[in-house]
Parts: sequence; C-alpha cells; structure tokens
Amino acid sequence: MNIESLRDYCLAKASVAETMPFGPDTLVFKVLDKMFLLVGLNNPESFNVKCDPEKGVELRAEYEEVQPGYHMNKIHWNTIYMNGRLTEQQLKEMIDHSYDLVVSGLPKRKQDLLK
Repeated sequence: MNIESLRDYCLAKASVAETMPFGPDTLVFKVLDKMFLLVGLNNPESFNVKCDPEKGVELRAEYEEVQPGYHMNKIHWNTIYMNGRLTEQQLKEMIDHSYDLVVSGLPKRKQDLLK
C-alpha cells in the first residue's frame, strides 16, 4: 500500500474528510470531525491509527511493523509501517478497526448519520 491507495481507501469510507490541522506535513483523516488516521507527508511509509489497547499489545508483539503511536497516546494509537511483511489486507483491517472504534465512540445521533 502506498500513500495514494491509503488516501483512496480512507476517503471511500462514509463521512470521511481529509484535513491538515497540524500543518502542511501531516494529512489527517476524520470521520465526523474525529481523527482515525494520520500520515506524515514527509514520511509516507507509515501511518498512525487508533486501536483497542489489548489488540494493540497483541499486534505489537506479533509484528515489528506495529509500534506504539509516534507522538500519540501510546495506549490507544499505533504507528504502522507499510514496507514490511504486513499485507495490504492486514493494513486495511487496521484502518477499518480504527474507523470503527472512532465511530463506536460517537454519540448515537452521529452514528445514525452514517447509516
């Protein structure tokens, strides 16, 4: 997966917007104004996604490409390196998990907007 396919995959999800709230070097994908993925444009071989804490510990133990979130809350965010042994399907599953976690944390009325 490269940054173009990562961007296309994120933008295909319901109610997703791309923003640059941290400046021109960091692309942020949000669902209804809540972040679920960040990618540095100067370093597009990795991205940050939200993750269930227990699942995050398991993924970090199993894959060296999954690290605690760089410049993020290390309990709830992972940095994922795309140039390792993770398949595109696994990368997409991590993106989906992050998106779903953020959606599940939204108020019910906002979740209903996505249906």
